[in-house]
Amino acid sequence: MITVIIAGGSGTRLWPLSTSDYPKHLLKLTGDRSLLQSAYDRAKKVGDTVYVVTEASHAHHVKDQLTDLPDENFLIEPGRRGTGNCIVFALDVISRRHDRDEPIAFVHSDHSIRDTEGYVRSLQTAARASVETNKVTLIGIEPTFPATGFGYIERDGVLGDTGAYNIESFKEKPDYATAQEYVRAGRYLWNCGYFVGSVNTFMSEINEVAADLKESYDRLSAIGEVPSEAYNETYLSFPDLVIDYSLAERSHNLAVVPANFDWMDIGSFKDLHEANESDEAGNFFKGPAIYGEEVENVYIHNEEEKPVGVIGLDNIVVINTPDGILVARKDLSQKVKEIVARVKADKEA
Repeated sequence: MITVIIAGGSGTRLWPLSTSDYPKHLLKLTGDRSLLQSAYDRAKKVGDTVYVVTEASHAHHVKDQLTDLPDENFLIEPGRRGTGNCIVFALDVISRRHDRDEPIAFVHSDHSIRDTEGYVRSLQTAARASVETNKVTLIGIEPTFPATGFGYIERDGVLGDTGAYNIESFKEKPDYATAQEYVRAGRYLWNCGYFVGSVNTFMSEINEVAADLKESYDRLSAIGEVPSEAYNETYLSFPDLVIDYSLAERSHNLAVVPANFDWMDIGSFKDLHEANESDEAGNFFKGPAIYGEEVENVYIHNEEEKPVGVIGLDNIVVINTPDGILVARKDLSQKVKEIVARVKADKEA
């Protein structure tokens, strides 16, 4: 089984820890290994072959973190063109080097997962289901609360004894009341963006429902050498294509396996706080010279030697790095993207 780790992202949701040059998957947010390194550690337990797709602007950082991965297993996008083209890129390279019927798991580099054994079992179950049903098979996460920040997969009908289900529909990020209905119904899963299938399985579905992805694949596969200037120029000519919209939501021939592992997409400082162990007052401090007095439910991260003092506050995040300072209510920390946009606009003015 082949694992492809998608290591992209623009670094806006966890600024100033995460930046466009050094996005969150490169950071050690939950332990001694970065999210990318942890994803790689898991992938090596899934199968012997691992590829990493990353974008040219931070490929050198990715290579620095994965020193034992062969150079030819880094698939470097000359520019971001969406998850659809990213997957097509990997499918083309794998089709040139491997059996087109070998299962491939496409996973993301920026998720927090502790149960590696459950992760491996789930991907192997999805691979077997894909082979037996000839369907691209997704992994779905059993929802633990009515999340409004994730898309949902509606499952319907068991596919024999494969451990997989038919997919009835995909649901966009819902409002809170709708998310509550999904959780109560018991048949909806969070869509974590993991896809499993062979080159032949993917291409059968792409040929059927995704003319835009088929065009990308055909243009890339017609080029003799990878990588090459012609390959890069062709890739840069593609429009942004998201795999969910270009393939998943158009298809009526997909399956889903409920995950048998814990999962967290660290998409905000609230998530990051929950992913780390806090003290009795619910506080988590990381870095030197942090001084808190009468604080509760606070996340403070300091990357400089200057002291950071916080007094009498709760439900906040304080981040100090050479790239900036952020102070925010944790429940509003998702709005950091708006701050990043304003910072970027001022720098470009």
